[in-house]
Amino acid sequence: MDGVSLSSSHPLFKEIDKLTMEQLSYAKAGVEEGVWQLFADEGEMKMYKRDLEIDGMVCDPLKAVHSIKGVTAREYLHYFFDSSYKLDWDTTLDNMRVVEHLASDTAVIHQVHKRVWPAAQRESLFWSHFRKVNSYKDPDASDLYIVCNHDCERPDVALSNKACLRVGLTIAMVCQTVIKRPQSKVQFSELSREDIGCKIIYVAQVNPGGWAPNSVLRVVYKREYPKFLKRFTQYVEQKVKNKPIMF
Repeated sequence: MDGVSLSSSHPLFKEIDKLTMEQLSYAKAGVEEGVWQLFADEGEMKMYKRDLEIDGMVCDPLKAVHSIKGVTAREYLHYFFDSSYKLDWDTTLDNMRVVEHLASDTAVIHQVHKRVWPAAQRESLFWSHFRKVNSYKDPDASDLYIVCNHDCERPDVALSNKACLRVGLTIAMVCQTVIKRPQSKVQFSELSREDIGCKIIYVAQVNPGGWAPNSVLRVVYKREYPKFLKRFTQYVEQKVKNKPIMF
């Protein structure tokens, strides 16, 4: 495990550490035929799902694999983790605030999501943790980073209004930098954006927290998840353009 800023004595440390590493293993486990169904295939981006209902509610696990050029793993996840950028790229939010910074690599975030008729409006409260774990990187990668988000409870964060429902969620984004030139013969300072790429795995499972029409939920996520990943990728590509590479 690489350096973690969150103190091991923090009450949430064990949960965050355990779930982050579990999600990393889960993300890298592949997409077995007969288990995962492909529902979006757009160039380098492929999205899969598994049908799952809990207490009659759609909680389908989702997994996406993607690769892009000219961006490092750290850059991609820097913009995903840093809440100051979130409202720039996440068009599903009405508002968002950081409840608490637990450490430089961990925060608790509260979000209010735009309502999808006819269901009640949703909100989410979760911790978000950013970590480098090079021991899990692929042989062709120079690094591996993960951001893991998971719902939590806080007595000091009430529902925005009584009509809202709070969702449960477990989400992880795993990214690895791939360098096209032989790594043993080149210094990072010599690389251009043409020399680098990023392999991306995104896994998500969301419990809607209350009634929502199952057919509507599945239609919405099949439309919105590919849009989200494409939109966020384009956002990162624009943000890093003409900037020094961040490894």
